Amino acid sequence: MIRHIPNTLTLLNLVAGFAATLCAINGYNEYASFCIIAGMVLDFSDGFAARLLKAWSDIGKDLDSLADVVTFGVAPGAIVFNLLSAAGISPLPAGALAAIIPAASALRLAKFNNDASQKNVFRGMATPAAAFTVISVVLASSYSGVALFDRMASSPLTIALLALFLAVMMLLKIRMFSLKFTSAGWKGNEERYLFVAVSLLLLLIFRMAALPMIIAAYILISLFFPLFRRGSASAGAA
Repeated sequence: MIRHIPNTLTLLNLVAGFAATLCAINGYNEYASFCIIAGMVLDFSDGFAARLLKAWSDIGKDLDSLADVVTFGVAPGAIVFNLLSAAGISPLPAGALAAIIPAASALRLAKFNNDASQKNVFRGMATPAAAFTVISVVLASSYSGVALFDRMASSPLTIALLALFLAVMMLLKIRMFSLKFTSAGWKGNEERYLFVAVSLLLLLIFRMAALPMIIAAYILISLFFPLFRRGSASAGAA
């Protein structure tokens, strides 16, 4: 019975993604965003439970990817479609642009499943991070009171460019650090601890307006921290 706990959590992740898609289709972008956040928690929990209970399986791995395609691909794609439609874009081009996200997510996950090197680092933006980027704009627009995010969420050009940007980021072989801690120590987790500290600081200062800043911080730390580390190592060797 215990060995089924991780797969049950994965299925709940899929259900959260389905609920998010239904909410988006009916125009409830905020509810859809909260469902995706629930899916993120469940996605983390199923992997944690699998490691804790030593309940890894090939079926669980495949099921996890299928759930992620729904929650972090189809659901944010539905939100993008809803935002574009609300901005006055007709269904055909809005659907074509929105479809880029689930398509890129599926391809990204297929590559991840067949790349043994992506254990502690990713090659390309992970699908949960891409989904978080979409919902960060929605939630910042709804709850931050900052007019900039309202303009972003209602701008068809901004949303279209965001969808294209996320698709490219998911498919590029650019190094992005994983948020999964393998130990509690500082060594090997420097990027993760730095990101957590920056995120908490941003949330304390900017509250809901910090959400888009957090994903920006994740991208910048992924890109520039390895350069800083190599520079420090070179300076130490000199």
